[in-house]
Amino acid sequence: MIRADEHHLRNGALKAHSDLKQGSNNLKNGYHVTEKKNGNGDSFYQPRVRGEDSFEEAPMYVAVMTYMGYGIVILFGYFRDFLRAVGLEKCHQAQEREEQKDFVPLYQDFENFYKRNLYMRVRDNWNRPICSLPGPVFDVMERVSDDYNWTFRLTGKTIENVINMGSYNYLGFAENNVDFLKTVAEETRQYGVGVCSTRQELGNLSIHEKLERLVAEFLGVESAMAFGMGFATNSMNIPALVGKGCLILSDELNHTSLILGARLSGATIRVFKHNNMQSLEKLLKEAICSGQPRTHRGWKKILIMVEGIYSMEGSLVRLPEILALKKKYKAYLYLDEAHSIGAVGPTGRGVTEHFGVDPNEVDVLMGTFTKSFGATGGYIAGKKELVDYLRSHSHSAVYATAMSPPVVEQIIRAIKCIMGVDGTTEGQRRVRQLSENTRYLRSRLKEMGFIIYGNQDSPVVPLLLYLPGKQPILASHFTPCPSQVLQSLDELGDHIRVKFSRHRPSRRQELHNETDFEQDS
Repeated sequence: MIRADEHHLRNGALKAHSDLKQGSNNLKNGYHVTEKKNGNGDSFYQPRVRGEDSFEEAPMYVAVMTYMGYGIVILFGYFRDFLRAVGLEKCHQAQEREEQKDFVPLYQDFENFYKRNLYMRVRDNWNRPICSLPGPVFDVMERVSDDYNWTFRLTGKTIENVINMGSYNYLGFAENNVDFLKTVAEETRQYGVGVCSTRQELGNLSIHEKLERLVAEFLGVESAMAFGMGFATNSMNIPALVGKGCLILSDELNHTSLILGARLSGATIRVFKHNNMQSLEKLLKEAICSGQPRTHRGWKKILIMVEGIYSMEGSLVRLPEILALKKKYKAYLYLDEAHSIGAVGPTGRGVTEHFGVDPNEVDVLMGTFTKSFGATGGYIAGKKELVDYLRSHSHSAVYATAMSPPVVEQIIRAIKCIMGVDGTTEGQRRVRQLSENTRYLRSRLKEMGFIIYGNQDSPVVPLLLYLPGKQPILASHFTPCPSQVLQSLDELGDHIRVKFSRHRPSRRQELHNETDFEQDS
């Protein structure tokens, strides 16, 4: 990752990680409440400058060449499908059985077309088997294909010290340091590795309740509940919160888990433009004035669903503005902090701390333990009444197996480290290092001429390549020296000509400042 003192990059990941440089800082860790101060005497709820999200447009010739590139590949794909249909080319894909042709198809036609004709050409760059700790660098098992990526065989060789370009192990807690993992080993000896029951039957352990109390304390809210799968935390809990007669207002770039949960709920769904406050307020006004379709009765609930950091674009939610709209129109807010909790904010407490907002103003706080905490699972936090309701109504709570005790202890030790209650400043050092790495990586990539999406404080750093033919070249390039990632990117960007930035703002209209609401003082 980048070391602030040496400007070295220890992990060239597009999602920045923390360097494990030894040292300490003087930043104390405080409880996340309104009047709590940190060691520097600063209140956690000081307003912070958000910074604009960057969505720079590619030059026109790049857009034209990108469309042409995909168009040519699609045309050749249809031609090859014709050759397969007449028997001139062998078809390796899974197919429907003839005797089941009257059933609903298991394989969607266009999805299969994309996989066999586009994805298959570059499939060797993804899903590569890893044979070491997936840290800033890792080892991968060498494999080759004899049938143009339809199948692979392992050669028995190992490619060592490959740079991890896509992990979301933001703070480096997915580690194998024996000294840091002592408590995890102790809990494994005491509880074992599995529970084999749900929380409502025989699987509710004292360590689960300990985790939930710690999460609530860390977030500064009344109560929290932990779940064994991050994706299911959204998809299985949203249907318990809203249903028929309710309205969900969803950001157009929300994660699939949020979209699935909204669809499963049976509620009416309307989509507003990404981070566009005018679009959101327009939908809120229509919902209040018109009510439900046909009957025009008022909605039982109006739930706004957003993410703290958007995982594909790297943009930050406009939380203060959304909270102002929520209060103005008496709506509820569901905030997914999967990528922001632990990764942003002076002490890693997410976008509420980043913007100086009281977390109790957010009705439903959701997050995952799979990113900053180096584990698995997720949480829902907020008022005690909300959490108690979900304990008996959420499908994840009622039917899912309880979290594995070693995983629970891993989360506990990571949160304690971030809070500083373990007696060290290592957690805060990692949080500060991640912030420095993020800003440095973004600034350097922009200086080099790459088009980078997202907010300056977001550890999700999308680097735009556009042309499909460039992707396998970049993905297969890096192997040895982590400290030279930026230099390698600079050289490779020149070689394959993907530095498309003109350092000009997007022509897309920014309408978020054209609303007529006022924020609370």
